[in-house]
Amino acid sequence: QVQMVESGGGSVQAGGSLRLSCKVSGFTGDRICMAWFRQAPGKGREWVATGSYPDGVTYYSYYADSVKGRFTISEDNAKKTVYLQMNSLKPDDTAMYYCAARTPYCGTTLLEDFGYWGQGTQVTVSS
Repeated sequence: QVQMVESGGGSVQAGGSLRLSCKVSGFTGDRICMAWFRQAPGKGREWVATGSYPDGVTYYSYYADSVKGRFTISEDNAKKTVYLQMNSLKPDDTAMYYCAARTPYCGTTLLEDFGYWGQGTQVTVSS
């Protein structure tokens, strides 16, 4: 059973940075797609970024237009941890951030296609 635990959320002023972490355990396969979603108060959960090694060598990452150029998803396979580096944060980035996974490949940004979820970590950006 894949389990994921997020950390790194907090409160920051606009223009600041945060790095979220997602520790993955229980995965025994060869390929996995990792993603970050977020849910702002009163809104639906939206996709933020995905990353994977579909060929086992090259890392591919994709971003929502709203975060492109500001957020970076990355993985440390040795630590079995996925990161979301968030720079130039805006008040609109305020949300609960969730780590998600699906196997074996990405190819989708729909939350219903991701079967594994963390509990979320809160990010609050003040103006």
